[in-house]
Amino acid sequence: MARRYDPERRDRIVDAAIKVAAERGIAALSHRAVAAEADVPLGSTTYHFKTLDDLLVAALRRTARAWLDGMAQWERGLAADASLAELLTGQIMAWLAEDRARLELEYELYLAALRRPAVRPIAAECVAEMVALFRRRTADEATARALVAFLDGLMIQLLITGRPFDRAETLAVLRAMTG
Repeated sequence: MARRYDPERRDRIVDAAIKVAAERGIAALSHRAVAAEADVPLGSTTYHFKTLDDLLVAALRRTARAWLDGMAQWERGLAADASLAELLTGQIMAWLAEDRARLELEYELYLAALRRPAVRPIAAECVAEMVALFRRRTADEATARALVAFLDGLMIQLLITGRPFDRAETLAVLRAMTG
C-alpha cells in the first residue's frame, strides 16, 4: 500500500493536542486521544512525537507563540507616552472577556512546567520574552519582572477562584508598580 502524502499532518496533530488539552485538560492528553481528534492513525502521533512530553512541548510552543505574538503586537501599538498601567488593565479586562477556555489552556500548559522538566525551557522562554516586552516600557528589569509576576499571579487567581476582576484595584497596583 502506498504511503499517503500529508505534509500538514504534524501540524494537525499539534492542533488536535491543543484541542484535547483545552477541552479535557492535560491529564487527558494521550497519543490515542490526539490521534482520534486529528483523525490520523495512532502510529502517526508516535512517529512525529515519540513521547507525550514531546507532544506537550509542541502544543505549549504553539500556544505560547500565539500569546507572545499577540502581546508584541499589542505593545507595538501603544503610543510612546501611553500609561502602561491603564492600557494593561484594559488588556486584562479584554482577555477575561474573551475566551476563558483559551486562557485556562494557556495557564495549564504553562503550569505543566512544574512537573514536566521537558516543558520548563518553553515556560522560561515565555517569561523571558514577556519581561523583555515590558522592559521596553518600564524603568528597569526588576519592574518588568514584577509586572510579569503580577500579571501571571492575577490571572491564575482570577481563573481558579472565579473572583470578579476589580479594575480599580488592578489599576492602582499597576500604577504603583510602574510609577
